[in-house]
Amino acid sequence: MSFTSTNPANGQTLRTYPTLSDEEVAERLDAAHRTFPTWAAVSFSHRAECLSQSASILRSESEELAALMTTEMGKPIAQARAEVEKCAWVCEYYAEGGEGFLADQIVETPAARSLVTFQPLGVVFAIMPWNFPFWQVFRFAAPTLMAGNAAVLKHAPSVPGCALAIESVLHRAGVPREIFQSLFIDHDQAGLLIDDWRVRAVTLTGSTRAGKAVAARAGAHIKKTVLELGGSDPYVVLGDADVGAAARA
Repeated sequence: MSFTSTNPANGQTLRTYPTLSDEEVAERLDAAHRTFPTWAAVSFSHRAECLSQSASILRSESEELAALMTTEMGKPIAQARAEVEKCAWVCEYYAEGGEGFLADQIVETPAARSLVTFQPLGVVFAIMPWNFPFWQVFRFAAPTLMAGNAAVLKHAPSVPGCALAIESVLHRAGVPREIFQSLFIDHDQAGLLIDDWRVRAVTLTGSTRAGKAVAARAGAHIKKTVLELGGSDPYVVLGDADVGAAARA
């Protein structure tokens, strides 16, 4: 299996990326696991600065990133620009509010002091789809990184350029290379990552079928999962339908 970037407008192959070997995947995962405690120990303000810088880079390079989306998966350019802006917004949202969201919650009990505290989990493995190639990644990455976790990404095979661009934005913003990594891996390797003890949680946006498979595999190891699932349901368009009005809506 390889990750191939193809322009859907003309079928032109832009670039092909080889799948990582099992040994390379193990090395990448080990690097994330070893670096995680250092990232978890840095201040909220430092992590917030990284997300704020990510937002700045996204806005300053909006045209190039939007064009990449359009070229690689066919999103209309106006929608692609809006998606980049939404990613910048979510980075700023968690930069500004993340520390408050994760503050200790004092609970009144007969004990001297009781509280709910929120601690980083470790390495979070994300499997993301092609249809919103920037937004789906940033909506998971921003809170994951702000909370002090490491993140490894398996993006859709059709948008490898977007995956690498996202990685570049975060690294240039100050996120350590080991803490956010885009991995070009196949389905079998993804399954092995879910099984690996160094992966502490899994998130997926995809089909119900894929979600069942991921949930079953993660559940076998009692791992936390966050699933956003959808289907490919048929539409029946009757002869008297006002297609134009429906499209505008």
